Amino acid sequence: MRHFTINTQAIAYEQRGAGEPVVLIHAGLCADWFATLMDEPALARSYRLIRYHRLGYGDSDRTAGPVSVAQLADHCHALLRRLGIERAHLVGHSSSAVIALQLALDRPDAVRSLALLETALLAVPSGPFAAEALRAYADGDRKSAVDIWMRGIGGAGYRERFDAILPGAIDRAATDAGAFFGQELPAVRAWSFGPVEARAITAPVLLVVGERSKDVGPAFDERHALLRSWLPHAESFELPAANHLMHLQNPGGLAERLATFFAEGQAAAAS
Repeated sequence: MRHFTINTQAIAYEQRGAGEPVVLIHAGLCADWFATLMDEPALARSYRLIRYHRLGYGDSDRTAGPVSVAQLADHCHALLRRLGIERAHLVGHSSSAVIALQLALDRPDAVRSLALLETALLAVPSGPFAAEALRAYADGDRKSAVDIWMRGIGGAGYRERFDAILPGAIDRAATDAGAFFGQELPAVRAWSFGPVEARAITAPVLLVVGERSKDVGPAFDERHALLRSWLPHAESFELPAANHLMHLQNPGGLAERLATFFAEGQAAAAS
């Protein structure tokens, strides 16, 4: 990965391919959530794919003190400026879908479209696992905190899937747990988004939910329905054979739907 500096801190990023830029913003705990999509033909053959490790994660620098969703969105915009990109498609997953939405509010001219994968809309609570994971983190047991959280969002078999496709990612997540539990979750909890903010979103939106997410917990479908009510013109897609771990379970199906969504936007803009 290469690095660029924002406010003296280094952020790691990777880019591949050519075409309209697509920025993949990773969700919490795992810096490499989106690594599986970088080689998917449906995206790789037609788009300039960019992913980065947010501050506090992976190969990027750590940062002290609290952060806000607006700051996290500004980091993404700084990457766009660094790469000379005026407008990009943004793909956000869980807490990073929140970041993508905030960037669309703050810098609408920089956002070509939004693909939001099971947005962490905390108007719908995550479930009792969240408090349990936070207690484990507060007790200094980062590995247990990560395990509890990942089971809560991905089901009991999450570890096998990660180890098969992204070996070492969960161990690294324990190292990066401070960025998630200590900074990111408080920022997302403090973030405000509702019908008024939704009406200010001007970019085309794709809302994605996993077909099997309901087997893990009800919050995913409930959040999806709430966002659909706030963004009535958004497209909705249920990804087959997948829950919140959708990048690891059906990356080909996800990449194909994203590519179709981006292409439809290009065609509409050209007409």
